[in-house]
Amino acid sequence: MNAITGSELQEWVEDMSRGWKQVITAHPEVLSFPCDIRGTTSVAGLLQHIVAAELRYAEQLNGLPQTPYESIPCDSPDTIYATHDRAMVLLRPLLDRDAAFWEEVLEFKTRSAGPLRTSRRTVLVHLLTHSIRHYAQLATLVRQHGVDHHLAMDYILQRTKPVSAQGETDSMP
Repeated sequence: MNAITGSELQEWVEDMSRGWKQVITAHPEVLSFPCDIRGTTSVAGLLQHIVAAELRYAEQLNGLPQTPYESIPCDSPDTIYATHDRAMVLLRPLLDRDAAFWEEVLEFKTRSAGPLRTSRRTVLVHLLTHSIRHYAQLATLVRQHGVDHHLAMDYILQRTKPVSAQGETDSMP
C-alpha cells in the first residue's frame, strides 16, 4: 500500500506555501517577528531556512550544484516564495521516475549534519516534510503575535470535503 504519493505530498507543501505567502503578504510585519527556530533570529530567517532546504535538496535530486545558502533572499514574500517556486519546478519532472531512480543512493554535504548518504526517496520525503514541520511551528509563532492565519494545515483538511446536512458531499479531491 502506498499511503501517500510524492505528488500528493508536494501538493500539500505547495498549498501550505501559497497560504503562508498570502498571510505574510497581508501581514509583512510577520517577517520581523523574533524566532529562534533552527538558530534563526526572525521569521524571515526561518522562511529562508525552509525554502533554502527545499531548493538545495531539489538541486541535489537533480544532480545540480547547491545554491549557496547565504545567497537565498528572505527580504519579502515574493523573493522568499520565488525560491520555493524554483524548488518545486525542479521536483515536478522527477516524480514520474521509476523506483530504481528513487532508490539510488546519493552522497551530499549538509549544513548541520555534515556529509550524508541516503536514497533519493529519503531526500524527497525529508525535503517535503521538513517544510510542513516548520510551517506548523510558524503557525504557533504568528498566532502568539496576534496574527490569525486561518490556514487549514492538517493533511486531512486538504483531502476531504464537508458533508452537507443531507449527508451528501462533493466528489473527493
